[in-house]
Parts: sequence; C-alpha cells; structure tokens
Amino acid sequence: MELKIYKDKQEVAAEFSNFFADKVNESDSLHVALSGGSTPKIVFDVLAREFGSDLDWNKVHFYWGDERCVPPTDDESNYKMTVEHLLSKIEIPEENIHRIKGENEPKGEAVRYSEVIEQYLAESNGIPAFDLVILGMGDDGHTASIFPHEIDLWHSEKTCEVAVHPDSGQRRITITGKIINAAATVAFLVTGEGKAEKVGEIVRRTGSFKDYPATLVAPTSNNLYWFLDDAAAANLS
Repeated sequence: MELKIYKDKQEVAAEFSNFFADKVNESDSLHVALSGGSTPKIVFDVLAREFGSDLDWNKVHFYWGDERCVPPTDDESNYKMTVEHLLSKIEIPEENIHRIKGENEPKGEAVRYSEVIEQYLAESNGIPAFDLVILGMGDDGHTASIFPHEIDLWHSEKTCEVAVHPDSGQRRITITGKIINAAATVAFLVTGEGKAEKVGEIVRRTGSFKDYPATLVAPTSNNLYWFLDDAAAANLS
C-alpha cells in the first residue's frame, strides 16, 4: 500500500491525472475500470483539460467498476457523468467504451457485462485482469457497489454481481473482489473529512476495519495506491 496525500481534492485530481497519463504513455494498451463519485468527476475534468489532446486515447479501453441500474440519460448514471466530464471532450474510439447497461434487467446485465470483461481482458491466474481499477470509498467503507451489509458479494466466484443499496434499495451492477484484486494496479481516490474515520481504521487496521469492504482490497500485484487529501488522511499519523 502506498499513500499519496495532497492538500485538497483539486491537488489529488491533478496528481492522479499525471499518474494516469504515465500509465497510458507506458502501455501499448490500457484497460481501465472507472469509478463514479465527486472526486473522479474532478479527475475527468483535469484529464480532459490537461491531457485531452496529448494522450493516445486509442490505446485506452474504459469500463465501469459499478453502475446504478438506471438509463444512461439518468443523472445518477456513472456513465453519463463520465460522458459529460471526459468522454465528450476527448477523441476515443466508440468501440473502446464498454459501458454497463443500467437500463437492462439487472441479473441479465450482470451476466452480459461479465462476458464483456472476460472477452476483452487478459487473464492473470485464470481471472480477467484490468490494468487499472479506480475505486472510491463511501463513508460506510463500501467500495465499488459492495456495501457492508452485502460484504459476502466480495467473495463471489462471479465476475459481476447485483448489489442493493442499503438505504434506497436501488440495485447496482458491480465487479467483485476477485476482479478488483486481480488488477495490475488499484488506486483509491478518497477525499473529504467524512472519509477520515474509515480511512484511518482501514489503513491502521483498527476499530471495525474488518467490516468494511474497502479493507478487502489487496491486489495480488501489491500495486495499491491511496490518493488522499489532507481531510481524508486526518486520522493517519
């Protein structure tokens, strides 16, 4: 685990964008699982503004680590957010964008998207392996769309599962733990004081850390990065 701590979310976005650009430039192809949330939104803005015309986007394939079961025109869609803040501002082949179809029946879509991932990704120890998985973390310690009350989904043998939000009951498609931990690189983007308690427990292995799905992120490659702002890192010594 490598901690990268910066002043605020804008600096986190700038530094992660540089990190991402290096990954693209060093690779013949880069298969990336994206996250939703406020921090990735800022990252996408920086990527579009600072690297939109400088990177070879033909080498990049975008997927989603999770998606709400809503149409792609819905304001809650992670795909829509990515289109608005990144995809509409760069030159990337349409066939390189592999979205979760949130408008489909969830169980069937989990199967279909599993097949997409299995078709396009090379395997590591028999498991489809992303080059980069970008993760967020909720105030409750969830990551992707695996929440504490469904932490067993992490250990599923499937590539994708259907998760249920504990408060709204909204269904979501999510990749599972075996896919996250098979990735060549995993990077958390976590900002804000509301995340400080869980970040502290997870990184320091204290309190109720075993109850949080984010604790289970441990890629076999050992390439795990936490991009944090000062507020999220407040409980770290």
